[in-house]
Amino acid sequence: MAEKLPFRLILASASPARRYLLSRAGYDFETLPANIEEPDGKGFHDPRSLVEHIAWLKAVAVAPKVPEGIVIAADTLGWLYGEPIGKPADATDAARIIRKLAGTQHELWTGVCLWRRPDDLQVAWQEVSRVSMKAMTDAEVQAYLETRTWEGCSGAYAIQQADDPYVRVVEGSVSNVIGLPMETLERVIGWLARS
Repeated sequence: MAEKLPFRLILASASPARRYLLSRAGYDFETLPANIEEPDGKGFHDPRSLVEHIAWLKAVAVAPKVPEGIVIAADTLGWLYGEPIGKPADATDAARIIRKLAGTQHELWTGVCLWRRPDDLQVAWQEVSRVSMKAMTDAEVQAYLETRTWEGCSGAYAIQQADDPYVRVVEGSVSNVIGLPMETLERVIGWLARS
């Protein structure tokens, strides 16, 4: 359970997965979604700089609205064969993405930017996890699409905490794959609480 913090936490996201992770860790927080137009990745040649950039854009959209506290902004992105794997536009796009990822290992990157107000200290980092998705038949793809758990998720999937039937974290943090690398976040928040 998270300790009582000497500052407010403001999550710059409407993501149910990020809210779940913060709540499960025991943090009291508010949500103030950034509601920005996210870049499509053109002009970025590596996932680290792309998620760093988008997390910062989200933080800069929210921080001026917060008189005091710490804004938590994050962006998560799949990366396969040198290309970004973003959020699906619809079920057809989700099926295309799942078929592309099925039977492969890919990278899942999350960029995080913490922005402290009012002194405007910023702490940013990026984390990668290697994820394996099992090969799937057309019937399995269709059954997965019907769960609708792909909606709003980078890579068109939402990993379950344990024993996910389709996705396995080979290297890195499960919370990173869910959308917020909690192990590092807790260390950084602890450092900010002491500084």
